[in-house]
Amino acid sequence: MPNKLTYFFGGGTADGNIEMKNLLGGKGAGLAEMTNLGVPVPPGFTITTECCVDYYDGGRKWPKGLDADIKKSMKRLEKAMGRGFGSTKAPLLVSVRSGARASMPGMMDTILNLGLNDETVEGLARESRNPRFAYDSYRRFIQMYSDVVLDISKEKFEHALEQAKKKTGAKSDADLSAETLQKLVKTYKGLVKKHSRHSFPQDPWSQLEGAISAVFLSWNNQRAIDYRRIYNIPAAWGTAVNVQSMVFGNMGDDCATGVAFTRDPSTGENRFYGEYLLNAQGEDVVAGIRTPQPLTKADGGKKSLEAAMPKAYADLVKVYKSLEKQYRDMLDLEFTIQNGTLFMLQSRVGKRTGAAAVRIAVEMAESRLIDRKTAVMRVSPDQLDQLLHPTLDPKAKLDILAKGLPASPGAAAGRVVFNADDAVAWVENGEAVLLTRLETSPEDIHGMEVSKGILTARGGMTSHAAVVARGMGKACVAGCGDIEVDYARKCFTVDGRTVKEGDWITIDGGSGRVVTGKAPTVEPKLDKYFDKLMTWADSCRRLKVRTNADTPEDAVRARKFGAQGIGLCRTEHMFFAEDRLPIVRNMILNMKDKKVREKSLEKLLPMQRHDFLGIFAALEGLPVTIRLLDPPLHEFLPNFTEVTVELEDLRRKGKNKRKIAELESLQAKVQSLHELNPMLGHRGCRLGVTFPELYDMQVRAIMEAACELKRRKVKVQPEIMIPLVGTAEELVLTRRRAIAVAQDVQSKYGVKVKYLVGTMIEVPRAAVCADEIAEHADFFSFGTNDLTQMTFGYSRDDAFKFLPQYVADGILPIDPFISIDQTGVGKLMEMAVQKGRSIKPKLKCGICGEHGGEAASVEFCHTLGLDYVSCSPFRVPLARLAAAQAAVRESTAKVRGSAADTN
Repeated sequence: MPNKLTYFFGGGTADGNIEMKNLLGGKGAGLAEMTNLGVPVPPGFTITTECCVDYYDGGRKWPKGLDADIKKSMKRLEKAMGRGFGSTKAPLLVSVRSGARASMPGMMDTILNLGLNDETVEGLARESRNPRFAYDSYRRFIQMYSDVVLDISKEKFEHALEQAKKKTGAKSDADLSAETLQKLVKTYKGLVKKHSRHSFPQDPWSQLEGAISAVFLSWNNQRAIDYRRIYNIPAAWGTAVNVQSMVFGNMGDDCATGVAFTRDPSTGENRFYGEYLLNAQGEDVVAGIRTPQPLTKADGGKKSLEAAMPKAYADLVKVYKSLEKQYRDMLDLEFTIQNGTLFMLQSRVGKRTGAAAVRIAVEMAESRLIDRKTAVMRVSPDQLDQLLHPTLDPKAKLDILAKGLPASPGAAAGRVVFNADDAVAWVENGEAVLLTRLETSPEDIHGMEVSKGILTARGGMTSHAAVVARGMGKACVAGCGDIEVDYARKCFTVDGRTVKEGDWITIDGGSGRVVTGKAPTVEPKLDKYFDKLMTWADSCRRLKVRTNADTPEDAVRARKFGAQGIGLCRTEHMFFAEDRLPIVRNMILNMKDKKVREKSLEKLLPMQRHDFLGIFAALEGLPVTIRLLDPPLHEFLPNFTEVTVELEDLRRKGKNKRKIAELESLQAKVQSLHELNPMLGHRGCRLGVTFPELYDMQVRAIMEAACELKRRKVKVQPEIMIPLVGTAEELVLTRRRAIAVAQDVQSKYGVKVKYLVGTMIEVPRAAVCADEIAEHADFFSFGTNDLTQMTFGYSRDDAFKFLPQYVADGILPIDPFISIDQTGVGKLMEMAVQKGRSIKPKLKCGICGEHGGEAASVEFCHTLGLDYVSCSPFRVPLARLAAAQAAVRESTAKVRGSAADTN
């Protein structure tokens, strides 16, 4: 533990700064930085993340010395504010907020107005001459403290609040009188007594101790755990705790609270953007309890903050411009206005959509606020993925149910569900769902994660639903006030129409429209900002990016996304075509009859040649790696159970003896091909060894297509890949036949085509013996799906049954079929590259599993010195960006290392 457990900020100076995010958390570091910059920030102090870690390591007990440090900091805070903690004359009230180093909006706990009790509330009422404000603050504190610390559901308090509003005819909580709020406080205290069997705590120091411990505990609440899992945030980081003197946005109509973004977080447009509420506290805005108003006249006219409080608005504009220049990034700001005076409560790098991230990065680079390499690093590959989301077809006739706020772009269709647990259950049953709520809360995070999109009746563009959806890249329509959600009946109504649980709807997060049924969508169009960013990324990267494509259409699509060739063309997919499958099945059913086998292959040859003609032509001279047949033959035959059921049905009817005989033969063949472990069975190069004519036909089709195009003066670069090699001898045999066929075809066509014959490294033995195999290979391509499967001994078709538990329990940091296991599988890859290049220093090495489109795996491939990665067409831009970022990080590390050596 460091000696310093708390860091003070206030009065224009702070103990910390923005560089101390790991120790102070993002919120604490931001508060310190703003204070040092002279921004108006209410004084307070930050308890370090180290204290949280030590709290858990010590059996959920405060670390030694923390209590004394907190008391010293509170004394300093009392002096700075001229108020006393627990005083009945000038009571000091504080907020207690979490603040991890990574932004986790709403996932952990916050308590406002701490320090109020039955005596201090009277003192606050006298001092402010505003009893309504004092009791409104007290009832808020009781509800928040009871929910967070005492574990009493906030719904019980919300129900009492709704009853009070109904009884007095109040439209919102802001309309409740001081007398009604005083009665509500008594009701709240009665709820605490009933559900906790204890009176609400009156000692401010006990309140503070309970709140700090609760924030520590909230680091491991379920929603925080879920959020960390989704965004790969380490559990070992812990959270800081920020204790800050209260300023009040709920004292009257010259008070307000709000959230602002220095640029539009949905589009990235360079305009000040945000929302506020008069006479409210901050939680009202982010929780969506009341629908807020825009900040600017351009967005809100007379209801805007700019119109209602011009001086405070001008101060806010001055602050945001200064902070963005200092941070050199788009910021998420929280503020409170008390009696016309502005106070800043938070500044952090803002969550944004993929489109916004790209535009902000490009425009900041063009304005020289940042350089181009920084711009490339500002956009995560996952954010780039959002740009590829579909939108509603503008030509489609739509049955529009309602319209809300366009909170997060993209079109999403799903069956309506009304709570997070149901969303998870429906998805586990294979359904696409659209989570519909009055407003979301952090408890909904697990349901939001699995849903296609989110629809809320309340809340604004800065509500929980909007912020989290943008971070996840999911479509969201918020504040759709036209819909009336009924949780009890599991439906919502709009204009007399009812949408029930399980009904299909579509939302358009770009326009705010809610549409009945499954509306048609169109593919996204990438804009000039995307093109410019990707040009900059390509100038940074060393690693080439290819695509996995089995058709000319896929190849063309991938090239539009910047693919530099095909790293995996799976020939087995071509055999499943309707006109080919009967031929393939006939061949398999008569494999022992060489004449039938050869006749079937003769029929397949022109079909395969046609496939390769289209793919080679689409690539226009770029390399095309074609994997010869890999899966076991039984995959081309009907399911054994289905054949048996059909056969039994015909036998019962006693008709069609010829069909019965055919099915009996088919059943026998399917059974004979059955393997106990087919993924380790008769597949890959083993088929090429036992049925050499099969691979001969495929090589002939490849080379005939290549030679025909060469005659037409079309450039081609075929790369023939032999799968599942485990011994050098397997490759020697299959390669020899492939070369013989290739030479025969070239001789007949009278042309020469440069081609390669290489192998996949997907069997662990191949990696260990890579030097022997490299002697006979022109290239290596890592099949990381199979390599992972065989290295771990996990069946990738069954591992889903236990891998989530392994990740949750920390046995594995991440599913190894999603991101390369660098310590195990990665070691085999490293060994194979080193051994292979010890024989052939310029041996081309790549990767062709779907790991090739995952950012961490791409960076690992860069580190290994691979020549290329290959992934599905839609992931090509992600891989390009990830490869660029890997190169930038490497060069930055070298510069820092060189500077360190110099010093």
